[in-house]
Amino acid sequence: MAAKLDYRWHLRKVMADRGMFSTTDLIPPLADRGITLSTSQVYRLVVERPERLSLKILMALLDILDCTMDDLIEPIAAAGTVKKPKKATAGGSVPEAEGLGELRPKRARIRGVDRS
Repeated sequence: MAAKLDYRWHLRKVMADRGMFSTTDLIPPLADRGITLSTSQVYRLVVERPERLSLKILMALLDILDCTMDDLIEPIAAAGTVKKPKKATAGGSVPEAEGLGELRPKRARIRGVDRS
């Protein structure tokens, strides 16, 4: 099964590294590149993690901030997809049932019935 991926959005951090501490600082440089966004759209772009993002906006952000996509987007494993390692028993490679520890039932031996 393929691992599910997620991402972290670092636009706010990259902006702060460049001395841009207000979300509205992006509006004029975006307008210079032909992208018109309202103040609330720019705020959501900076503060929240975008689910859909125009490639034109992404390229404009990379140009404005002089950074790479690796600086803005960090791929991570989705929460809850990390598997626990299986424990091997001393007698073989069959994993123990989780939570049983040393409590294992004894195998029943069935013998023929003596009918006299």
